[in-house]
Amino acid sequence: MSLAVTLAHIQAARRTLRDHIIATPLLPAGLLSTELGAAIWYKAENTQHSGSFKIRGAYNTIARMSAAERAQGVIAPSAGNHAQGVAMAAQLLGVRATIVMPERAPLTKVVATRRLGAEVVLHGASFDDAVAHARELQAERGLTYLHAFDHPQVIAGQGTIGLELVEALPDMDLLIVPIGGGGLISGIAIAVKALCPDVRIVGVQAAECAAVPASLAAGQPVSASAANTIADGIAVKRPGDLTLPIIRELVDAVVTVEEEEIVLAIAHVVQNSRLVVEGAGAAGVAALLANKVGLRPNETVAVVLGGGNIDATLLTRVVQTALVHQGRYLLLRTVVEDWPGHLARLIAHVAEAGANVVEVFHRRAEWHLPVTKVGVELVLEIRGEEHAQAVISHLSDAGYACQRGV
Repeated sequence: MSLAVTLAHIQAARRTLRDHIIATPLLPAGLLSTELGAAIWYKAENTQHSGSFKIRGAYNTIARMSAAERAQGVIAPSAGNHAQGVAMAAQLLGVRATIVMPERAPLTKVVATRRLGAEVVLHGASFDDAVAHARELQAERGLTYLHAFDHPQVIAGQGTIGLELVEALPDMDLLIVPIGGGGLISGIAIAVKALCPDVRIVGVQAAECAAVPASLAAGQPVSASAANTIADGIAVKRPGDLTLPIIRELVDAVVTVEEEEIVLAIAHVVQNSRLVVEGAGAAGVAALLANKVGLRPNETVAVVLGGGNIDATLLTRVVQTALVHQGRYLLLRTVVEDWPGHLARLIAHVAEAGANVVEVFHRRAEWHLPVTKVGVELVLEIRGEEHAQAVISHLSDAGYACQRGV
């Protein structure tokens, strides 16, 4: 098959981008390498301008537009990261930008896009809804459309990551890349396979929005039924007409990860590598942690951390959920008399057991209790499973019937 994007296009994109992007670092994932018996490295695109790789494709595309196309202004649909990439590229090149984002796009991405000078239009429930509305606005306003992934110059721009990877990690055996619409993995795969054809490339999709496996099976792009995932950056319901053939030819396998696996991966990277990543950025790590990539002993592995634009409140919930899984948080439910002093006594017994109270919730009507009693839910900070059992035992000895939450 003759590809629409070649190594030469990607090399040209690199020259265009040289003074406008960061050649992002390749950082060792020390703990993960030890746990899995491989040399694992993170390509930290979360440290890129605008917080993700998207500036690469956006700048490369706008820079190559005609003067007339730029004068019209650009419009782009986005789940979030493409929005910031386009807004920043447009700002650098003096071009007006309009971005259409789903109504539930993370607030941090909406605010950041507006801060970069773009007009933001919120429309629809998914990226695909944003695409349809962007096309309508394009026709109404005479704007130049900038696709998030299914465009040769976008693919070439994202492919510059592949050039950096090959130079920084020439002995790479396995490369893991998240997939939304396929622009990122397509560009990277073209570059890497041209220079190091023996590298095994695995793409990762969120199971709640996994259109690529079905599209590969069908031999043409098909749409996922839903896009309800924490990995909003790859919540694309249909791969591209350009990107799907590239994935079919150059990507060795495509796997999916569940929401809980993505949550634990975000927390793992934050806690152990001190890197803030979003759901899409952590998809590759999730696949590794869940043993879904067929990792071989002593392989040298690169994982692309696609972005770090995660809302602070979501990150807080992610870390709390992970702490429960790691045995650092204990959720307990019990019932006490609904009179002054009884909650204080319960808390005193918790303190005697050496646990720290993080949150307390009262449950009355919803637990269908007698009016003289109240349900109490406790979130406790503990030191591990042995300590959890000791806390539960201590409360039981004090007369409290406790139910453990999950």
